[in-house]
Amino acid sequence: MKKILVIGAGRSSTSLIKYLLENSEKEQWKLTVVDFNVDLALKKTNKHPNSFTSKLDANNDEERRTFIAKADIVISMLPARMHFKVLKDCVEFGIHVITPSYITDEIKLLNSDALEKDVLVLNELGLDPGVDHMSAKKMIDDVQSKGGELIGFESFTGGLVAPESDNNPWNYKFTWNPRNVVLAGQGGAAKFIQEGKYKYIPYNKLFRRTEIIEIDDFGKFEGYANRDSLKYRSIYGLQNIPTMYRGTLRRVGFCRAWNIFVQLGLTDDSYIIEGSENMTNRDFINSFLRFNTNDSVELKLRHYLRIEQDDYIWDKLIWLGLFENKKIGIKNATPAKMLQKILEEKWTLQEEDKDMIVMWHKLNYTINNKHFKLISHMEYVGKDADYTAMSDTVGLPLGIAAKMVLNEKIKSRGVLLPTEKEIYASVLEELETYGVKFKEELTQVT
Repeated sequence: MKKILVIGAGRSSTSLIKYLLENSEKEQWKLTVVDFNVDLALKKTNKHPNSFTSKLDANNDEERRTFIAKADIVISMLPARMHFKVLKDCVEFGIHVITPSYITDEIKLLNSDALEKDVLVLNELGLDPGVDHMSAKKMIDDVQSKGGELIGFESFTGGLVAPESDNNPWNYKFTWNPRNVVLAGQGGAAKFIQEGKYKYIPYNKLFRRTEIIEIDDFGKFEGYANRDSLKYRSIYGLQNIPTMYRGTLRRVGFCRAWNIFVQLGLTDDSYIIEGSENMTNRDFINSFLRFNTNDSVELKLRHYLRIEQDDYIWDKLIWLGLFENKKIGIKNATPAKMLQKILEEKWTLQEEDKDMIVMWHKLNYTINNKHFKLISHMEYVGKDADYTAMSDTVGLPLGIAAKMVLNEKIKSRGVLLPTEKEIYASVLEELETYGVKFKEELTQVT
């Protein structure tokens, strides 16, 4: 039996583990799932006869290498910063490895050794990055195969709450790592190119420079720019394209309200708040406002950021409980960690809740002096708070790709993205059987 090792049994591993176990009998797989929290691994495998679970501290080099050396393929579901050691071990042992995370400059350095060892190090094979790469590259390759010249590419993805579970004024709940949501957009200006003009949006302006996107049957969304769209010109082989713009989707109204947190400084993760363990929500907000013993916290905030009392933003802030005398209770916390704790009280998916993934691409191209616009979109609703749309769209591509590697359907080697047809064609085809389908609409632009 082929031996698969999954390192990490967190939220995004749920659907991956389910897929691997459901196919284990037919494919003759033995699955080992390791995690620092062994109870989490046991819950995900549910005593399946083809599974084995164990505790692993991934920072323990000897233990980690012992597990990796026994595997035929490794799927690393660790936090992004922890992948490199796993990938380095896999290359050394000559074992194929897959991750859903971005390729870093450090990981790129493994390419020559991976080629020498005949090892595939396949990264960015989740949702975003992952499904976005594969679906976009399929569109691009299809257009170019017909002789089309690409003049514009735009792409937006959002992890959102499903309409049937959308019961709060923010129209949002956490569907992935809350910390990443709170820190989204930081670390430099968003940069992209539109009609040959380079554009930059600094973090303090990011959530006020949004695009409105309307999708049939699902209504309007707003998108804010991702940090670096320009690097995708080389990733997709479109170095000279005059428009390249990627972003994140939210429901209309979210970004303007989120901008309040940015302007106050609540998303800052660079310093510790003194006495944070004793602060209430109200104290926390007040600590960012001018000292004035006569005016209430509410009045000071409205005056500072010019929020009218009947503004829809005000309803969102009140609903979050920002002005309640409820202790947050985190010691030595940054503003971002304090905000995250408040949001998790309100935005966590309940057991019966469902989430939704929305992905939207637009290609503009010319053929024989005619201009065309091709729009592709995908909406996928999760099953519940465990088997979420996010878990499915991250985990299923990983599982499908692992099957392809073990069945020797992928011949490529080295440090790669899933942008090659031998990878994306089969993964997208099988994803359709699970309901992850893209709908395309082609129009000629006059």
